[in-house]
Amino acid sequence: MPKQYTVEQLYENIAVYNAGFNADETKILVGNNSTGIYNVYELNISDTVSKPLTTSVNESFFAVNYLPGSSSFLYSADKGGDENSHIYLMSESDTIAQDLTPWPNSANSFAGWSADKKSMYVSSNMREVQFFDLWKLDTASWKPTLIYQNDSGLDASAISKSERYIALTNSMTADKNELYLYDSKNKKTTRLSNDNEATWNPMGFEKNDTVMFYTTNDGSEFSYLVKYNINSGKAEKYYEDNWDIAGMSISENENFHTIFVNEDGMNKILLFDHKTNQPIDFPEIEDGDVLGVNISESEKNLLLTVGSSTSPRNLYVYNMDQKILKQLNSTLNKEIDQNDLVKAEVIRFKSFDGLDIPAIFYKPHQASKKNRVSALIFVHGGPGGQSRVGFNNSIQFFVNHGYAVLAVNNRGSSGYGKTFYKMDNKDHSNGDLKDCIWGKKWLAQQNYINSTAIGIYGGSYGGTMVLAALAFYPEEFKVGVNLFGVANWLRTLRSIPPYWESFRKALYDEMGDPNSADSVRLKNISPLYNYEKINKPLIVFQGANDVRVLPIESDEIMEGVRKNGVPVEYVLFPDEGHGFAKKENQITTDKRTLAFLDKYLKPTN
Repeated sequence: MPKQYTVEQLYENIAVYNAGFNADETKILVGNNSTGIYNVYELNISDTVSKPLTTSVNESFFAVNYLPGSSSFLYSADKGGDENSHIYLMSESDTIAQDLTPWPNSANSFAGWSADKKSMYVSSNMREVQFFDLWKLDTASWKPTLIYQNDSGLDASAISKSERYIALTNSMTADKNELYLYDSKNKKTTRLSNDNEATWNPMGFEKNDTVMFYTTNDGSEFSYLVKYNINSGKAEKYYEDNWDIAGMSISENENFHTIFVNEDGMNKILLFDHKTNQPIDFPEIEDGDVLGVNISESEKNLLLTVGSSTSPRNLYVYNMDQKILKQLNSTLNKEIDQNDLVKAEVIRFKSFDGLDIPAIFYKPHQASKKNRVSALIFVHGGPGGQSRVGFNNSIQFFVNHGYAVLAVNNRGSSGYGKTFYKMDNKDHSNGDLKDCIWGKKWLAQQNYINSTAIGIYGGSYGGTMVLAALAFYPEEFKVGVNLFGVANWLRTLRSIPPYWESFRKALYDEMGDPNSADSVRLKNISPLYNYEKINKPLIVFQGANDVRVLPIESDEIMEGVRKNGVPVEYVLFPDEGHGFAKKENQITTDKRTLAFLDKYLKPTN
């Protein structure tokens, strides 16, 4: 039997990410949540000691990058999860950070450095709340200059080193977008996409302004990498796999490039010699998957992010010349034996129509034919998200306490080809929900699962699926756990944040337009209008500052279900938005969920 851990012990695990090397490559800018929220730290490579650079206690500060040639650094932060992120500059000696994007009611994100490292690019909607423009801020005065003005939903997605070329994308539907190349010198825009139903995503430019890379699934189930010759207009397939090519990055001096593959719910990262396009081996890391690669400016050092389903991500540095690999931190709480945690397994089950549905399965160590355990169907966010193999504090906590978890990648999930991805279009709460029910049936067939004790759990779109399952199939699941799920599609789709304008049409195409005849179906699939059918215990968690799923969604569904005389619990966090960033609130969520499951799902015998 595994040792059981408290939720506090599991949340002593540290979530960490890197934001790059300093100028002489002796230190790394990192973010971690060891204090309960994210702050910025500097990690010294030689002795692996981290020192805090920020000490926020209320808002998460997310590390962005070092200011080139300086020990000063950038971080981003919003207020209470309102998603209006600003970019701040600070040095170790500063007590007050400088807001580089001091524009009210604006959302701003870092978009890279200029070739000479004397300017920063920022994507911002400060001029027009619906559209994100591309701005350039010189690091001497931080005065903004407009580089690209977005007046029609053409988003600047990449910029060449010379600033001559800008890759523009336009969302059409969830399954189709457009890709353009804008030549700022000749004021000419060239369409690179075509009329086929396909997605197109720019990856970046080579320095000499002759080549741009992008991914597309045009004529294919999966996205592949394309090398586009700007001068000749010739596009050639550069790299493909049997899975989506999710990304590509070229190193500073263009000696290397990395390719990211989404392989059956796992990251696969490949390193290549950029000039020859020949693969270069990574060092072997036992029980670890390389999830990210940051190549230093000198191109002598690789910063690797490594994780697994039983360990939070850790950072390693690999010296290319000396072939030396060094682990820089250890994020798993030392009180936890990794062997007590459960390795994720990729499984597939047949759904109602014979379709194979992929899922990530966590079987508790204590589960056996003689000790049948309760179980949860776990539904990811979206629509169009994907459950992946990786570390999840909440899942490991529930599994450690004897609950099997099946994370279903229902039809409509990304990562399994465009046919699978579009199967839920305007069919939400039908085929996708039935996939979750057939996942429950798969669980019930396992001889170590108590078939009468299976619940459903999900966040955001997954939370909507929880509510829909309880409303439309009230006898299938014994309990529901809903984290900020949509209860009323009509209201949610009509209250989309204005800065989602470029995505709104695509979302309406997939879900339905609430201002059209689609409104009838959207009302019919909204749990709020079917709350009287919910007869199983329900717990709901919500952030008061959520701009995507408004708090009234959770308020009203809880009010309705209470009328049914059903056990309901409601937890509203005043300091959270869409998703919970503070450890204190994450702990409360998991602790309340386990108590709820133990009371209403776990058999009494």
